[in-house]
Amino acid sequence: MRTLFLAPLIMLSACSTTAEPLRYGTSADMLVVGNKSEDTVSFIDLDTGAELARLATGSNPHEIAVSPDGETVAVVHYGGKSVELFDAEDPASIRTIDLGDNEGPHGIVWASNDRLIITTERSQSLTIVDLEDDSVRAIPTGQQVSHMVALTPDEETAFVANMGSGTVSVIDLKTGSKVRDIAAGDTPEGIAVSPTGKALWVADRDNATLIQFEIPTYREIRRYETGNFPIRVAVSPDGKRVVTSNYADGSLTVIDTDKAPQTIAVSGTQEAGQVTILFAEDGRHLFVAETGRAQVALVDLDTGEVVTRFDAGAGSDGLALAD
Repeated sequence: MRTLFLAPLIMLSACSTTAEPLRYGTSADMLVVGNKSEDTVSFIDLDTGAELARLATGSNPHEIAVSPDGETVAVVHYGGKSVELFDAEDPASIRTIDLGDNEGPHGIVWASNDRLIITTERSQSLTIVDLEDDSVRAIPTGQQVSHMVALTPDEETAFVANMGSGTVSVIDLKTGSKVRDIAAGDTPEGIAVSPTGKALWVADRDNATLIQFEIPTYREIRRYETGNFPIRVAVSPDGKRVVTSNYADGSLTVIDTDKAPQTIAVSGTQEAGQVTILFAEDGRHLFVAETGRAQVALVDLDTGEVVTRFDAGAGSDGLALAD
């Protein structure tokens, strides 16, 4: 049986003391954080900023995906070969799904037809879990370190960033087969697709570069310089902003269609261990996981300021917004 750790319902010192709900540009009620260094998941109330619960999970919980209704979250066990489902409304573990021979689950997307699309890095594959019956099937990438995944808006194509091979695999989810591999620098890791489905964004972390590809030709359109070691990419809901999370200097690089690229310092140091980034619905506020601080920063991209920080657990990394 898993243990539920209830935190005191005390407002974080960095949060506003107003009695009004603190939504931070999102209609979600809950911020869910995977604490990879202590094998737990934090559930943080966005109305108060308080950590309501911290639940034990499997080995090395990394990326997180939320169900279309916002009520259930899936957390990968990167240190093993399973994925765990949690109830967000009344935080509790629902069940754990064994991925069979597919090891090292990391990147994850929850598709609208209740399928989990998961990179299984150590097996060089993309694993599909059908939540109707928890059946599992894998599509080989044949590439090294298949780490992160992104889908087109129609959910017919998946893109897998292969850090060890310097490629992005294009996967046809209708046929369950790999279409091709795209050369994408030396160490492509962060990856995202525009809301229109016309642009693929890939961060080549060792070369501090963000590459834009055209979909479906996969022709390279442009390269942007970023901060040091861009480890994640996120696109705003309206598609007007593309942001990289720069691990080595604790900053964000913001590519705005209406402005010149800019850099925003979050912590300004590598010690913060900045990794995952997640947009709020307003496209203005960005949640930024700082693994070295056991916190999640909230950044206002319009002002370039850190609005507040939420306390989480050791190695706070994967992020999701839930109801």
